[in-house]
Amino acid sequence: MTHALSQPGQCTLVGAGPGDPELLTLKAVKAIQAATVLLVDDLVSDDIVALAAPTARIVHVGKRGGCKSTPQAFIEKLMIAAVQDGDNVVRLKGGDPFIFGRGGEEVEHLRAAGIEVRVINGITAGLAAVTSLGVPLTHREHAHGVVFVTGHAKPGDHGTDWRALAATAHSAKLTLVIYMGVSDAQHIQAELLQGLPGQTPVAIVQRASLPSQRQAVTTLAELSETLQREGLGSPSVIVVGDVIQGVQAARLAPSEARRHGTV
Repeated sequence: MTHALSQPGQCTLVGAGPGDPELLTLKAVKAIQAATVLLVDDLVSDDIVALAAPTARIVHVGKRGGCKSTPQAFIEKLMIAAVQDGDNVVRLKGGDPFIFGRGGEEVEHLRAAGIEVRVINGITAGLAAVTSLGVPLTHREHAHGVVFVTGHAKPGDHGTDWRALAATAHSAKLTLVIYMGVSDAQHIQAELLQGLPGQTPVAIVQRASLPSQRQAVTTLAELSETLQREGLGSPSVIVVGDVIQGVQAARLAPSEARRHGTV
């Protein structure tokens, strides 16, 4: 006697953006509301998780540098098992799944298990950070391009060649957006100074887009000192480049400074 196979489920990687629920795309909201299982990263705000159906099973799978994290292999096994059980699985990630969100790794493992994956983009923290300061990432006069780079290399990886990147950024007029760079900021600063002037403007934005956002504007020569003095930690984005000159020149209006908690 044969038994009917259960209806297979589906999986969607959803970018939750930098934290403000109003920055979610409509497609992301619909996916969250339709999910029967949500696997949620640490950096996803409670207000966004609250959009899920009351009947949805919510599993918090924290992934944050410097903190105890759920092993990536375990998360992937959970996703595959839930889809095979017939669930509509949403893997809810801070920012964008394909920008330092390990989305590529997860897609590869799911496809290897015979599961097709849908990806819904989210606003990445690097973009939200500079937008909150009222400056762009690119500018016809100041920045001809932008580089998103991680300051956190996996074990056994030498990581970014910061000296080469600095030289390229200086000659090609590039904005550098550094994710997960606070813990190694002193080393990154020393290496970048080999190719960029010490007066290069720098912005540090912590918890971009959230009511608790804090930021500081400084120079590359004073990056580490500023981080320590202002007590800025993770999750923060460090933006290096002449596009920050607009903030240096005008700063934020007093009302904006109070609203954003400028230090």
